[in-house]
Amino acid sequence: MTTTLLEARKVEKRFGGVQALADVSFSIRRAEIYGLIGPNGAGKTTLFNVLTGIYAADAGGFMFDGAPLDGLGPHQVAARGIARTFQNIRLFANLSVLENVMIGRHVRTRAGVIGAVLRGPRTRAEEAGIERRATELLDYVGIRGRANDRAGSLPYGDQRRLEIARALATEPKLLALDEPAAGMNPAERAALGRLIEAVRRDGVTILLIEHDVRLVMNICDRVLVLDYGERIAEGPPPEVQKDPKVIEAYLGAPHAA
Repeated sequence: MTTTLLEARKVEKRFGGVQALADVSFSIRRAEIYGLIGPNGAGKTTLFNVLTGIYAADAGGFMFDGAPLDGLGPHQVAARGIARTFQNIRLFANLSVLENVMIGRHVRTRAGVIGAVLRGPRTRAEEAGIERRATELLDYVGIRGRANDRAGSLPYGDQRRLEIARALATEPKLLALDEPAAGMNPAERAALGRLIEAVRRDGVTILLIEHDVRLVMNICDRVLVLDYGERIAEGPPPEVQKDPKVIEAYLGAPHAA
């Protein structure tokens, strides 16, 4: 087994005349927290969408756990071991918190349509196992006490935690988080950072998009910076923070006195 879990090779994506991603390459090691940052419009979410099969790359592609992801749909990517959350929360708002996490287990179930109709002993045992695991995950992210509440009634920060629990229900090797700290207060962001580190300690690799640069710099092992769809820097957080191209991307070009 190699130390590299995910490798992006010269990924490109265009939308009409807009080059959203241009020749983007990087690799993520197993059990790493890898940050992806950049100004608005840098191509971060587009990269997530290409990785998870929502968009097809125009050129290049990804190798994941030793095999290509080319041409796979989102459900196939999830089955391969990549789970994600979304920049805009996508929960089943009228279902319970527990039911939302149980839905995340669908990619690992075996009963099928016939089993669901006949409801034999094997199907019932599988359903009990799904509920048990979903409850464990709610406890893991700290919202087990809200299991029977309607998902849409949760506070914003708890909805973010619910999305993470649902993603973890797919048993991912790589968890891709798209701005999970958005809308959180400082205490919620600190708790989120501890949760992300716990997920990594339990063997799941993390790919993190986040506008909260302090959070990224505190918990990520390495950081990739995109600007206008291009890679402008990569490395340990202290190095990336000092990179002139990164400073220029965030603060603008320096002006002569």
